[in-house]
Amino acid sequence: MKLEGKTAIVTGAAQGIGLAIAAELAAQGAAVTIADRSVESAERAAAELTAAGLTASAIAADITSADAAEAMVAESEARYGPLDILVNNAGISINSSIRKLTDEVWNRTLAVNLTGVMNCSRAAARVMADRQSGRIVNISSRAWLGWFGQSAYSASKGGVVSFTRSLAIELSRFGITVNAIAPGLIDTPLIRNESPEVMKRLLAAQPTGVIGTPEDVAWAVSYFVGPAGGSTTGQLLYVCGGKSLYNRPS
Repeated sequence: MKLEGKTAIVTGAAQGIGLAIAAELAAQGAAVTIADRSVESAERAAAELTAAGLTASAIAADITSADAAEAMVAESEARYGPLDILVNNAGISINSSIRKLTDEVWNRTLAVNLTGVMNCSRAAARVMADRQSGRIVNISSRAWLGWFGQSAYSASKGGVVSFTRSLAIELSRFGITVNAIAPGLIDTPLIRNESPEVMKRLLAAQPTGVIGTPEDVAWAVSYFVGPAGGSTTGQLLYVCGGKSLYNRPS
């Protein structure tokens, strides 16, 4: 119960990596607000955690809206008290070659993956700074290093890395740490929808040859937000099975 008495918001937490993060923080004693665009999905996720005896509730939030991000933080604090932890997990991935990339896909990807992180971090930083304490963790991606058909996604996730470093410098004087995690190939509903041929290619490029789990990412988050991570800020932790190092030859 390393997080007993703490409060947390996890965005995009209705399923997959976000739900695993919310479950891990709640299992360690935190009161968790599950934020998602779909309030129905968020409520199902919260019900799953509360049924297990954990403290969690749902909130609908479109993180591309600055006002919605401010309202999300305010509602979480009204429910559970001062915000201690923010995990910016919400994101989208739409693959497209640069020759076919539309303005709509580019703008939407940056709006969710980068502007959304800024909106939520700004809202959280305002209340955390007043109390001289807080932890922010941003979920980037190994893809920020670049990958086929992911120019928009890679750019947005690379922006998250740079944003994390700058924010860590700015907020350190307020006792707030800011770190990022770069997952690689993780077993999520999105990945499970890929064809066997695509999965074979993805695993062939994976140095470990195995796919990671959402819990792997959740455990990394727990380090940054727990007592052991108090002196760590501005860092990027890869949870990618070694793919950030090299692509294994087929």
